Amino acid sequence: MPKIVTLTEFIQSNQSDFPYATGELSRILNDIVVASKIVSRDVRKAGLVDHILGSHGEINIQGEYQQKLDVIADEAFIREFRLGGEVCGIASEENENFVAFTSESAKNGKYVVLFDPLDGSSNIDVNVSIGTIFSIYRRISPVGLEATLDDMLQSGTQQIAAGYVLYGSSTMLVYSTGNGVNGFTLDPSIGEFCLSHPQMKMPENGRLYAMNEGNIFECEEGLRKYINYCQSRENQTGMPYSGRYIGSLVADFHRNLIKGGIYIYPDVISAPKGRLRLLYECNPLAFIAEQAGGLATTGRKRILDIKPEYLHQRTPFYVGSKKMVEKAMECLGL
Repeated sequence: MPKIVTLTEFIQSNQSDFPYATGELSRILNDIVVASKIVSRDVRKAGLVDHILGSHGEINIQGEYQQKLDVIADEAFIREFRLGGEVCGIASEENENFVAFTSESAKNGKYVVLFDPLDGSSNIDVNVSIGTIFSIYRRISPVGLEATLDDMLQSGTQQIAAGYVLYGSSTMLVYSTGNGVNGFTLDPSIGEFCLSHPQMKMPENGRLYAMNEGNIFECEEGLRKYINYCQSRENQTGMPYSGRYIGSLVADFHRNLIKGGIYIYPDVISAPKGRLRLLYECNPLAFIAEQAGGLATTGRKRILDIKPEYLHQRTPFYVGSKKMVEKAMECLGL
């Protein structure tokens, strides 16, 4: 019987990936693990407890109704980062401004974390898979002072780690530190994430495409051309692709990471800059995609090369199997 490798053991055995870090990054990842276990527990009992399921009754900075679990997840992650002492500040999709921690240990922290505490939360009430997305950067402001906005507005190429947690039929944590992608599944019997998907690779091609086709007539002609290609027998498989759109970004991305496919959330007439958030959603998933051999672009430009201008910046997003993203860009005229 092969030895079970826990996430803690895996992180410890890969400390050499970070010669400039003396355990801080491992402790941040551990904070993420603790918070994700709390969220996973609450997701599991969401239909049984009134104060967890349903709307919180407020609209967040994104103009979206907050679910109760949005708030619970946001508070859980912020609490763990604040108590951990390794993070000098955070930015979250649920908060209008970034948060600079003020304790002495936090001001001496070398890292910031940007995260979406509960992606796909509109699906909670109908029991569809949801997730957490996170991104870790080294701070660029002086150590010893409070974090600044510039610490948060770094391009995706500066990420030192990124990942997501999927709360589905099982709870999985997938992350990369720039040396490939590894996936861990939570074993509830021992309360540990265990290595289940080592060295994950996204197939170069696939037969799955994920897009909200209700917006197809708001899209540019090149994208309509690509969707027609997917639905025809003239594509590389000789058979129409299968449309698989869950409407939960982490779930759609995770499926394509394993099976091969493309996820598209384009710019449309009603959202000319796209709808997905660059810092909390697109950058971390683009990092994972590239580390697994895939691609992530705006349709015209590499996601990780974008220099953010503000916290809640949005962007079009084409991510998935390398050849499928390249074909989409070709149809867009590149």
